[in-house]
Amino acid sequence: MSRKILIVEDDASTSAYLAKGLAEAGHAIEACADGRDGLFLASEGIFDLIIADRMLPGLDGLSMVSAIRAAGIATPVLILSALAAVDDRVDGLKAGADDYLCKPFSFAELSAQIEALVRRSDRAATEPQKTKLSVGDLEIDLLARAVSRAGRSIPLGAREFNLLEFLARHAGQVVTRTMMLEKIWNYHFDPGSNVVDVHIGRLRRKLEDGFPTPILHTVRGAGYRLAVEN
Repeated sequence: MSRKILIVEDDASTSAYLAKGLAEAGHAIEACADGRDGLFLASEGIFDLIIADRMLPGLDGLSMVSAIRAAGIATPVLILSALAAVDDRVDGLKAGADDYLCKPFSFAELSAQIEALVRRSDRAATEPQKTKLSVGDLEIDLLARAVSRAGRSIPLGAREFNLLEFLARHAGQVVTRTMMLEKIWNYHFDPGSNVVDVHIGRLRRKLEDGFPTPILHTVRGAGYRLAVEN
């Protein structure tokens, strides 16, 4: 199936190689060589996939991807980079990229990753989005940002709601402090404070005070779990 792909690559030979191969595979290609131009084109929302180099003039690849995500653009992004260390790949994914391919690469590998990203994007577009989450007698209305338990309304602050939603999306699983720091507070390091424990304590009191059974459990040495346990 033909896709519209944006290539953001400042190396002319690499850009031409990508454009030629992808065009031969039946895709419609648009290319630019500057991160600012890439951000402008991506903001049009007309592409099925963005392939971006990490080291770009004007605006580097990671900053461009971060800005794309901050603008609410969900187009899949594949980063190409000669920086191949684990930390480099992690930085790319944290910036909002969907995948990371190290240079030099084979065109077969690139094609396979493109197909996987586009399939994943197609599934996400066709699957109905959940507007409500439930764990036992706990109900979370994501659109109204309202919470109730056993029919009783539970008022939550914005941070508490975000924390509860994250726990509910991982219901029954252990959620670590590191996961919560990264997702809720956008910390990619340990701030050396008990901010998570304080918020968990407040949330637990609101969810459990006046109810016969606990629902937010501490897993010693690991984290927390939102679940109904017998």
